[in-house]
Order: sequence, then structure tokens, then C-alpha cells
Amino acid sequence: MQLRDNNLSKLRRFSFDALVIGGGVNGAVSAAAMSARGLKVALIDRGDFAGFTSQESSNLAWGGIKYMETYEFGLVRKLCMSRNKLMRSYPSTVQEIRFFTTIKKGFRYPPWFLYLGGVLYWFMGNGFTRFPHYLTPERIGREEPIVNTEGSTGGFEYSDAFLHDNDARFVFNFIRRAMDYGCIAANYVESVSARWADRIWTIDARDNISGEEFQISAGLLVNACGPFVDEHNRLTGQTTKCRHAFSKGIHLIVDRITENKRVLTFFADDGRLFFVIPMGPKTCIGTTDTRMESPYATVTPEDRKFVLDNINARLRLPQPLTESDVVAERCGVRPLAVQGDNGAKTDWLQLSRKHVIEVNAETRHISIFGGKLTDCLNVGDEICQAAAALGMYPPYPDKIWYGEPPNRVKEEFMHQARLMDLDSLTPPSSSEKLSTRLWRRYAAHAFDLLETIRADPRQAELLIENAEYLRCEIEQAARREMVTKLDDFLRRRSKISLVVRRDKIKNAQGLLEACRILFGDEADEKWAEYFKETSA
Repeated sequence: MQLRDNNLSKLRRFSFDALVIGGGVNGAVSAAAMSARGLKVALIDRGDFAGFTSQESSNLAWGGIKYMETYEFGLVRKLCMSRNKLMRSYPSTVQEIRFFTTIKKGFRYPPWFLYLGGVLYWFMGNGFTRFPHYLTPERIGREEPIVNTEGSTGGFEYSDAFLHDNDARFVFNFIRRAMDYGCIAANYVESVSARWADRIWTIDARDNISGEEFQISAGLLVNACGPFVDEHNRLTGQTTKCRHAFSKGIHLIVDRITENKRVLTFFADDGRLFFVIPMGPKTCIGTTDTRMESPYATVTPEDRKFVLDNINARLRLPQPLTESDVVAERCGVRPLAVQGDNGAKTDWLQLSRKHVIEVNAETRHISIFGGKLTDCLNVGDEICQAAAALGMYPPYPDKIWYGEPPNRVKEEFMHQARLMDLDSLTPPSSSEKLSTRLWRRYAAHAFDLLETIRADPRQAELLIENAEYLRCEIEQAARREMVTKLDDFLRRRSKISLVVRRDKIKNAQGLLEACRILFGDEADEKWAEYFKETSA
């Protein structure tokens, strides 16, 4: 908690070149890019970082193959290039994965036509991934026996990418990187009003933990509030061409369905792509697409039935999946950028996730609409360009602000890990070697964990069974990751609450010890708060 307290003090005392409101993926990359290039940046979020839409994705970084059906080839090309850039920049985190698609008789396109579309998709991505393959029903049955090929006319296999950890962790690493470059970030800080006068924005902010109110001043305001962009623009009197429409998507997480590390892809009953996605020891199934008037969404019995009915009809499982098999649920809205009445006139399932950046030069205000994880690096660069156009010239405009450290740094880490035989300490329940996992999560900061484990091998112990988090990782989270509530750690800095059932988390012998590491004297209070909120 000390990191947050220190940053709250700095938010009160200092003035900033730019204030970013919203700690989802758009806000995180905006802060990281501007901070790395030398601007004095602050970032606040009224909840936790990545605590809303950015924690509810499919964990996929894909080029938008579905937009080919609406002939948005420019968007598909851009998203493929963005995916490739992510894969090059984060090879330990954003990795190629095969998509295994099955087509039923009567579908609007035959398999051979979709396969040719997959080949075109591969070309549009510069052949960066493995080449697509046509699949006969017989081959589908051999390679994935759980797929129900009855009534299938074939399919095809192609490549995109996925996040090895969860989306919220990926987003937080941009926040942490921004802080490494001097950004003053704080979660649970809300912008309640803002005024533009004398070329300065004055934001009235409230600490949603203590209730204390204070002011933040900045020369540029970036509205990265995700689905709440329109709401905050009304607060500040901004008029924009774009607005948001909302689409609800849910996923159900169940025990691992297949040992094959590929995404099984189908077309659901509503015509939308439907995925079975690997998630470590679990499988993530979804998604739905339901028009919403509000950003706030919950999983309904109809949503669960839709997902379970679709998956049971498309897989040969020993027993049909039921609600009792669901370990956890994900539910969020996609903020879709639309102009005027376009959202009402366009086929709902065809609306794209392209982002739009609107700039008000008169008041030095930027609004970010739409977007998706795949395109996040472009958003960061575009915000820097927009800031420069408004007179906020970064001292280091060519600084690369994203990506893993150079290979030589990784090789040094792996060498040190081998010398101390780190992988021999890998817990039996882990899905991968310790050296691989620690590097992917922390990159150069993983050296600190090696030092801690060398000094005391007990630091490599699991505190929560099947959680894939070590004692030393929790201690590092307490120092560096601004964990303010227990849910911040269990849901966003880690994916524990997504892969471990709630009752097992609650009864885990090491959970209270983890709380003491994270919260000190407030451990019991934070534990009780979490289980009260998650049972509501």
C-alpha cells in the first residue's frame, strides 16, 4: 500500500503535462508511451487498473478475420500488422496458436471458400504465421476426437495469437512500465469534475478508498475511460462526433476439455464465431454478443444456457457440461465506436472494434473510443502524436516504449536460473517451468525473484494450491503492483480466481498469509471484504 500512498501524495503536490483518466488498455498504453518519451504523466482509475472491460476479453490477439466478411480489408490488414508487432515485441507473452474451425452443413459459406479466405488472411498478415490447412471431417475427427463432426462438411486451420497469462496482467504491465518511466499512477481515484481555464485542466478527484478529495492539474486531459468515455465527456462538456454502443460478451471457464493447445472455433447459433480457448489448467468458452444500453452487464441464465447449449452441441463430451461445471465466469461490454445513428443502422454482429481518437485542440482534450487489445501499441503511438500536435512535444519522440528486454537479458536470466537449478523447484501442479513463467510475467524484474529464492528457497513455495503464484511473487506484488483490494491480486495481477473455485480459494491455508504479505495489519479486513463482495 506504500506505493499507492506515495503516488497519492505526488498527485496532490505536482502538476503534470498530461493526465490520463482510465487504467484499461487504452489508458495504460497512453501513459506508458507518453511517460517513456519524456512527458510528465499522471494516471488515475476510479476502480482497479484493467478492472472493467480490459479484464473480460477472450485473451486473444487476433487480426480480425471476421471483418473480412464485411470487406473491411484495410482494418484486417492493420490488425494483422498489429498482431505481428505484439508477437515480435512480447514473444514470451503473445504467442501463435492454431485455430481449428469446423463448418456445419447449411452454413452460409462452404469450407473451401472459408479456407481460401484463411489463405488470403495469411497473405494479409505477410505470412507471419504458419500457413492455413484445409480440414476434412475425417481429419477433424482424428486430430480432435471431442469435436462433433456429425453434419460437418469440413473446416480449416489457421493461426492467430493468444495471451499466455490473462489480459488484465498484460494491461497492468503497461501501467507498471509507465511508473518505471516516472508516471504517477493510482487506482481507486475518481475524477468527479474538471475545469479548463488558463490553458490548464484542474480535476477534482476523490480517493474512493478513504473518501478524501483533492485536485490534480495537467496541461492535457486524455479520456481513456473505456465504456465510460461518453459519461466523462459529459462531465467535462466535450462534444464529439463519435459515441459508444455496447455489446455484452460472456465466457464460462471450466476444467480443461482437451490436452491439445489450440483454439477450437465454431459458428454459434447466432452466426458469431464461438471459441474453446486454452487457459492453463482450464478452458474458456464463449462468447455471446448482446446489444446493451448500459456499460454494466451481468451473466444471465439465458447467457449460460446459450454458451452451454452451443458447446454441448458441438463437442462429444463424456457428459454434457452443466452450470455445476463452471469454475468462473467472465462478463463485460465491448465499447464499439459509432458515429451518429450508424450503430442502429448497421448489422449488430458486424460492428468492428476499430478505435477512434478525437482531439479538441481548443481545450487540449483527447477522447479514445473503441479499440481492442490487438491494436494497443498503435493507440499509444497515436496518443503521443496527438499530444505533440497540441503542443506537448515529448523530449524523446523516438523512444521505443514497449516490448520485452533484448534476448541477451533473457539469456542471462535463464543462465542464472540454470545455475541455481530453479526449475527443480517448480511445484508439481504448475503448468510450465518456473524459469519460463517468471520471465514472462516480470521480464527484467524477475532477476529480483532469483535473488530472493537464492537467499531462501522457501520463497519458491506455493501459498495457494494450483494458483501458480510463489511466496516471493506475492511479496513483489505487495511492493510494486499497487494491490489495494484482494480482488486486485486474485483476479487481475493473477488469474487465480479464474482457475480456482471460490470455495477452494476461501479454504486455502495460505490465503491469509498471502493477505498478510499484501496488506499487513489490514489482512483480515481485506479477506472479509473480498468474500463479502464476491458472494453478493
